[in-house]
Amino acid sequence: MYFYLIWVRSSRYHGSDPLTYSSSENLKVGSIVQVELQKDTVMGLIIGTSGQPRFKTKSIVHAYPLPALPLHLIKLSQWLQTYYPAPLGIIGQQLMPAQLAAKQIAHQPEQQFTAPDLTALPPLTTEQRAALAAIDAADTYLLHGKTGSGKTRLYIELAARAVATGKSAIILTPEISLTSQLAKNFRAVFGDRVIVLHSQQAPSERQRAWLDSLQASQPVILIGPRSALFSPVARLGLIVLDEAHEAAYKQDQAPQYQTNRVAASLAQLTRATLILGSATPAINDYFLAARKNKPIINLFQLAQGEHPASKVTLVDMKDRALFPRSSYLSQPLINAVKQALARGEQSLLYLNRRGTARLVMCESCGWQATCPHCDIPLTYHGDKHELRCHSCDYHASLPNNCPVCAHPSILFKTAGTKAIVDEVAKLFPNARIARFDTDNNRAERFEAHYEAVHRGEVDILIGTQLLAKGLDLPKLSTLGVLLADTSLYMPDFSAEERTFQLISQVLGRIGRGHVAGTAIIQTYHTDHPILAAAIAGDYLGFYESELKTRQQFLFPPYCYLLKLTCRRATSRSAELAATKLKHAIQAEGFKVRVEGPAPAFYEKFQAKFQWQLVVKAVDRPELIKIIAFLPSSGWSFDIDPIDLL
Repeated sequence: MYFYLIWVRSSRYHGSDPLTYSSSENLKVGSIVQVELQKDTVMGLIIGTSGQPRFKTKSIVHAYPLPALPLHLIKLSQWLQTYYPAPLGIIGQQLMPAQLAAKQIAHQPEQQFTAPDLTALPPLTTEQRAALAAIDAADTYLLHGKTGSGKTRLYIELAARAVATGKSAIILTPEISLTSQLAKNFRAVFGDRVIVLHSQQAPSERQRAWLDSLQASQPVILIGPRSALFSPVARLGLIVLDEAHEAAYKQDQAPQYQTNRVAASLAQLTRATLILGSATPAINDYFLAARKNKPIINLFQLAQGEHPASKVTLVDMKDRALFPRSSYLSQPLINAVKQALARGEQSLLYLNRRGTARLVMCESCGWQATCPHCDIPLTYHGDKHELRCHSCDYHASLPNNCPVCAHPSILFKTAGTKAIVDEVAKLFPNARIARFDTDNNRAERFEAHYEAVHRGEVDILIGTQLLAKGLDLPKLSTLGVLLADTSLYMPDFSAEERTFQLISQVLGRIGRGHVAGTAIIQTYHTDHPILAAAIAGDYLGFYESELKTRQQFLFPPYCYLLKLTCRRATSRSAELAATKLKHAIQAEGFKVRVEGPAPAFYEKFQAKFQWQLVVKAVDRPELIKIIAFLPSSGWSFDIDPIDLL
């Protein structure tokens, strides 16, 4: 009889130690099995062997006839458990698919991949050749390349280099919507070696992609969002984080990891090359690269050849004379879209607000529609004629009259993307319009329409951050930022960095060397230095200014952060619990600074009140100690948060 240490794939297992099971079979470390957990049969991963324990063990129900998971994934997950503490049952979910069908496992076609074909690609620029020459060893490289400078072209060259040495590549993208564009570019060179893996695939498709990466006998190119980092690719030579600055690379559920940190650990384990590519690198990434003398590679020339710089016009939203035809689109923006339509070119209207209206209120008494569970404004969605909470997904029908004073005049303020669609359809009745945001259903999502958009079959694109990142649309010439101030005045240390990145990134959708670009930026603060820096592309100026502020107030990269949140039935009880924990932490003598307690940005969430503490430490292990010190219930934590909202 053999005894094995197993990580189970189940959120019901909250332990931090592997479970012991027995089997009459001699199984390899890394084998995927089925085991009993209480009354359920769940998937498990063998991570080691054990001597015969003193307690009675359950038998392994089934061992899947699959290759063992690569050892580096087990080591990575062991590191993950200590660096981003989480129950082993949750970590098991990162490593194994939700299910494995016998039919899928049995279907393993013979892999006959052709050699990568780079002959159809445009020639490398002088900068690109210099960058490739500089990436000459397994290390971490920060690739600071302006939008349109050809970062993807470099990724392809580096992936071909890895394949030539018998190794695979993982190419990460912050948004699932960008996988279609990346996959198209890579398939043109690598053909069937390209595997796409993400959560919005049908279960059978996702399962097939995971099995293909596990069973591959030749190098593959795996493309997907942050979860693809845990794919069972055997021999890894390259890891790329495209748009590495993006907030989507932070996992907001346990384990709450930062993808770039996990990627660095994986690269170290596999001796792979790690590329952090961005036009606006995260301040932390740039600071650490400079401090650790990691290579910072610059790409500042357009890959398609130099064209006249995009014309950027700032529109002062306080001057309502500039909005004679629309409350949302200024006349300069309407004129620019009209001219683009006449030239057969595309326009992109960017607004980082979903829905039809963000504020529903009574004109008579001032009543506002708020979520009964979260106490935040409900968003009106005109297509379904309903109110929705974007925090807890509470739904309600729109009242005909004010529920407080019965007055019939209900006002809709601060438009979202759906309202903009209606407005644009009135202004340009013959234009082909499409909206892309996280409210899209499966059939409406951008990745399902990428080819049509790329061919120019949509005249006006309307959307949120999904459209601000990484897209290269040859016919896109006109950009409208409907409200540039959305994130600028959020009460958080990351607000200015986030605004600089968003404005810089959305401006990067035009002026990429295809057609001349025109941008109209509508703002209440035309003289704000962050907008000026983003428009000028002055990353280093912004970086140096932001560093001074963060050093003054002790924020990353000058410290590590831990956000502690308690939830209670009343605000007073939450405040008292937070105060009690603060005093307990201080009494223990941890080498940290504790700030707060204070109400969370969303003080009420799902009928509970939230108060939080912010813990700052120069030595990160001190924060891990505090996580272990937390009460067993009523508290949650986020280590290395990207914001404190």
